Amino acid sequence: MKKYKVCVYAICKNEEKFVDQFMDSVNDADKVFVLDTGSTDNTVEKLKERGAIVETKEIKPWRFDVARNMSLDMVDEDTDICVCIDLDEVLLKGWRNKLEELWNDKITRLRYNYIWSFDKYHNPEVNFYIEKIHSRNNYKWTHPVHEVLTYTGEKEEFLTTDEITVEHYPDNNKSRSSYLPLLELSVKEDPDDDRNMHYLGREYMFYGKYNEAIDTLIKHLKLPRATWKDERCASMRFIARCYKYLKRYDEARMWTDKAISEAPYLRDPYMERALIEYELNNWDKVEEYTNKALKIEKSTKSYINEVFSWNHTPYDLLSLAYYYKGDYNKSLENINKALELSPDDERLLNNKKLIEEKLKQST
Repeated sequence: MKKYKVCVYAICKNEEKFVDQFMDSVNDADKVFVLDTGSTDNTVEKLKERGAIVETKEIKPWRFDVARNMSLDMVDEDTDICVCIDLDEVLLKGWRNKLEELWNDKITRLRYNYIWSFDKYHNPEVNFYIEKIHSRNNYKWTHPVHEVLTYTGEKEEFLTTDEITVEHYPDNNKSRSSYLPLLELSVKEDPDDDRNMHYLGREYMFYGKYNEAIDTLIKHLKLPRATWKDERCASMRFIARCYKYLKRYDEARMWTDKAISEAPYLRDPYMERALIEYELNNWDKVEEYTNKALKIEKSTKSYINEVFSWNHTPYDLLSLAYYYKGDYNKSLENINKALELSPDDERLLNNKKLIEEKLKQST
């Protein structure tokens, strides 16, 4: 097995509580480079104590791509493989050996397993592929936020593996207030970029700016580069969700129909429709669309996937639908399936008691 020079690089600010877990997970790297962007805690000192090579640079105005590129510039030119990772992420043990087994001189970039979040039982909740392991040359980071690694050479060569995993343990108290203005800037800089237009529309939705979200997501769908069906489906679902929040249910239904037509192989548009019908107490439709969702048994490993499509929610909705339709046996069957996925959820447990009481009364 050929030996390669493998270096990790990262950016950080005020993340001293993550330093030890981060350094423990990357200690198989030949070198670890970190650009600190203005910590006021002990992040820099702790990183240096653990052997990281640290530089400090305040970036004004703030942009993620500028910071990433500065951290990449720190990496030795003779490095074979660069691993970009954040301090709140963990590379699982054995990653270095597996990386060297998989890598060859033709590969420029590796696509690998990323667990963005876990449920309270530590089961992966949001799980998809990311692509932040790459060769040293011909790469740069672009876009002020939701930055992407862009290849500048002649031919990029990908390899995909499930044998390397990064886990994410975020600080949920950190503000994401900079994301919206940075996304607006990103779209202004590159109005034809489909990915950032989609992200901006989603961010408007998160902020409750539903009309702005609808307009922006429709712009996304009209872009010539907006060809990825999963993302197009998500934009259509988000438009439907915005109309639901605005109580414009006919339009919400119309956009879920579009989303289903765009990507009928995904659970998400069926579940989006089921949740609209749930809000309106249309139990026959809740049953119909949830059952259609459950016929799709395999999740695509994409950041587009919704948590509610794969956790207890489908069985929870079915249990409610059958309960209000008077089919208590099927209601109990589905609440039990929901509880298999969320065994200590108090609302589900209380619902089960109510269903059992109804069954007793009917015998």
